[in-house]
Amino acid sequence: MNRLAPSLLGCDFSCIKDQIQAVEQAGAHYLHLDVMDGAFVPSISFGMPLISSIRKCTGMVFDVHMMVQEPGRYAAAMKEAGADLFCVHQEACLHLDRTINQIKELGMKAGVAINPATPVSVLDCVLDQVDQILIMTVNPGFGGQKFIPYTLDKVKNLREMMNHRGINADIQVDGGVTLENAPLLLKAGANILVAGSSVFSGDPGANTKAFIKILNQYEAKA
Repeated sequence: MNRLAPSLLGCDFSCIKDQIQAVEQAGAHYLHLDVMDGAFVPSISFGMPLISSIRKCTGMVFDVHMMVQEPGRYAAAMKEAGADLFCVHQEACLHLDRTINQIKELGMKAGVAINPATPVSVLDCVLDQVDQILIMTVNPGFGGQKFIPYTLDKVKNLREMMNHRGINADIQVDGGVTLENAPLLLKAGANILVAGSSVFSGDPGANTKAFIKILNQYEAKA
C-alpha cells in the first residue's frame, strides 16, 4: 500500500497540534518523527517528551527515524512514548541484527535506514527480518535539502532485490521529496514517501491531499 508520512521536522512548532491534525484529516497515514542526537548527524531535534506529548492528539502511526548513535539504547523508551515503527541507521548500529531483534521483542515494527552513499547490498543479511527499508535521498541531518538523483537507482535496485527474494517489506524514501518527483519514486518501487517542507510549507491539508492523489494513482497502476 502506498502511504504518505509527513515529516514533523517541517512543521511550524508554534501550532504543532493544528498542523498534525490537518495532515491526519487530509488522509496522511504515518507521522514521520526525526530524532537527532548531534553526533550521528550535526543537528539536534527532539526526543521522547515531545513524542509522548503529541501521541495524545493523533491516532496516526508514529514512524520514528532514529538518527542517533547506537539507537537500541532508546528503543524501550520510544515504545513507551508511543512509537509504532522504530527505524535505525545501518551505519549507526554496531550489531544491527541484535538491534532489529530488540525492536521486535518490544512489539514495534523494525525499519533500517541507509545513507545516500551506502549501497543497498549491506542489507542483504537482514532484508527478510525488517518491516521497512528507508533509503535516504538526501544526507541526513537537515530539512529542506535537494533530492540526490542517484538514489533513484538505489530504490530500483532494492525493489528488484526484494522481488527476486519474495520479500514484501515497505520501501520508504526521505529527503527532497516533492509532488514533482513523487511519481518517479513510486515507479522505481518506493511505496512510502516522507515529505516535510513539501507538506508543511503553505497549506498542510491541501498539500497532503495533493500527495495522496498521486499515491492513489500509482496504487491503481501497481
